Formats: sequence, structure tokens, C-alpha cells
Amino acid sequence: MRHLSCPACGSRVFFENYTCLACGAHIAFSPEASQMAALFGEGAVVACANRGQFVCNWATGDDQPLCRSCRLDSVIPNLSFAGNLERWQRIEQAKRRVVYDFMRFGLPIEARDSANPGALTFHFLSTDLAAAPVMTGHDSGLVTLDIAEADDAVREHRRTEMREPYRTLVGHFRHELAHYYFERLVLTSSDIRACRIIFGDERADYQEALQRHYQNGAPVDWRQHFISAYASAHPHEDWAETFAHFVHIAATMDTALDLGFAGELSGRIVDPYTTEDFDALIEAFLPITAKVNEINRSMGQPDMYPFVLSDEVKGKLHFIHMIVARRVRSRAAAQSVDAA
Repeated sequence: MRHLSCPACGSRVFFENYTCLACGAHIAFSPEASQMAALFGEGAVVACANRGQFVCNWATGDDQPLCRSCRLDSVIPNLSFAGNLERWQRIEQAKRRVVYDFMRFGLPIEARDSANPGALTFHFLSTDLAAAPVMTGHDSGLVTLDIAEADDAVREHRRTEMREPYRTLVGHFRHELAHYYFERLVLTSSDIRACRIIFGDERADYQEALQRHYQNGAPVDWRQHFISAYASAHPHEDWAETFAHFVHIAATMDTALDLGFAGELSGRIVDPYTTEDFDALIEAFLPITAKVNEINRSMGQPDMYPFVLSDEVKGKLHFIHMIVARRVRSRAAAQSVDAA
């Protein structure tokens, strides 16, 4: 995330802020402008309707009561249950960061409606109220999240039980949206043949593959071929885990560039979300993770980056980078034609 400033006094503010801690100004993040804007006075923006419950700090427009992120929700937690408002606040905070990721990539992030039934929509459900177990997952643009994932203790228990070193709300959203973008960008494109060569044939029986994975675990040599143990379960999960990881890399590098510790290669990367130089992105990223891991260890914390990028995994990341970069180029070309 790049440096954000208070529009009133210029002090640094952060992506999640509702007010400036220096001057007290009420602010909202404008995703289209990529900056904080004032809610009152000259140039004021309109706040998302969910701001009143401290669920959202984004601005909205086009006479829409909800911002681009909140418009994606079709089922929210039942707020009459104790703790659900706090869970929803944490969920939306993570979702906004991920929605902004994909806006930065220039990827489609529209809300589902009658004119676009295959677009995105989110269901945030509780096992306490559901008639059947709630499974976090994706199905043709519908992303479902078990809101218990917003509780640190529950998520940590599942992280340990599932042997997933990186399990966060941000990670969940990036992973599930990766499934969505497989359908949008690859499944019906000319890239599907190459994708099946690289990741495997996603038409293989999914439930059977997952059952085998949970019974037998990942292959002994999974680190040579996959970004995570779960990625070895099925080609769909390999794609989703790798795509999510590519987003992790771009977002981390964006912050590192802004903070000025991206190393000598930073001059080759103007914007990690749109750069064409994949090699520079990876070469600059890996030394940063090594340094941050050492900082975490000095504090007795687990590694921030508990992953190993084998050559095969780098190849998979490169393929995803090419898919995304092509989308960026085609979008830029379309905008140039419209402008002309």
C-alpha cells in the first residue's frame, strides 16, 4: 500500500483510517483516485452508507449508497448476534484491501446484478444460523466466507489443524477471487491448454482429489512443485494458491517500494501491479522476505514469509503474471481507443 495523506493537514494516514489522528479531519478513501478525501468542505466526497457502523471507510459515487466494495455483498452477518458486527467490520476491512488489489491490477471487480449474473457476489455466513455446515469457497462468482474466520482464535486453530502457515482474511479473499479469475480470464480462453500443462487438468474429480489430500497429505516433494501443501490437492487449488501468492507479492512490493527498502532493483519496478518485468519483481521481492523473516525471529514470531519459491513455482507465477499483464495491456488499449 502506498503512502496516504490527510487532505486537510497532509499528515500520514492509513488505508483503514476514518479520521486523521493528527488534525481530526473526517476522511474517506477514494478507490478511483487512490487517495484519502475529505468528507466535509471543498472537494468533499460522499461516504459509503456502511460508514455509520464503522464497517466501511470508503467513498462512493454515481448516486450509489454503497461503495464499490460493499456493493459486492448480497448476504451480510446477522447483526443481532453478539460479536457479528465486529466480525463484519474485520471482514470488510480485509475485503476492501483485496478489492483494491484487483482494481490496481485492472481486473474486473463488478458487483453481480440482473445484467451481469456471472459477476461477483459475497455471502458472509455463520454456522450458528446455517442449516448446513458453512464452507468458505467460490462457486461461479459467488464467494462464501464462514464469518468465524474473523475470530483470531478460530482461525489460528484451523491454521494449525489444516497445516496452513498463512491463513488470514486477506489470504482467504485473494484465494477465492483467484478461482473467480480462473473462470473469467482462462477457462474459456486460448490459454486454457497451456494452463492445463502447467497446473494440471482442472477437470479431474475435485471431491475425490480433496478426499485423497486430506487422507494422505501432500506428496513428500511438494515444495519442489507447489507453493503450498494445499496447492498439491487439485489443479484448481494449485492455480488459486499460486494466483493468491502472486497478489501477495505485488502488494508486498508496493509497500516496500513506498517505504524505500525495495533494493537496487526497485528502479525497474514503477508499479508492481502493472510491471512487465516479472524477473525484477521476484528478484527484488525475495531479499525483502529474508530480512523481514529475520526481524520476526528476533521478536520470537513465526516467519512472515514461510514459503520457498522453487523454479517450477516461479514458472507458475510467471504464467499468472503474463495472464494479468495481458489483461492490463488490453484494457489500456481499449481506453486509448475510447479516448480517441
